[in-house]
Amino acid sequence: MTSHVEQQVQARIAAARIKVQAAKQRRDDLAAARKAGLARRHANKLRRLAEQRQDDEHEQADDIDA
Repeated sequence: MTSHVEQQVQARIAAARIKVQAAKQRRDDLAAARKAGLARRHANKLRRLAEQRQDDEHEQADDIDA
């Protein structure tokens, strides 16, 4: 049989474990969101660069035709 003090200590340990796990989950969620956001921004940048390159190529072709 455990004493009242031991029960309180066990409850505090359990609460601390839950708090640590919740903090880890928040960090993991933020890291995943950050990674997804970086991937989206990178894809958008590559898309813009490809569009700009196509526009530049069309302008060069128009200059040669003119």
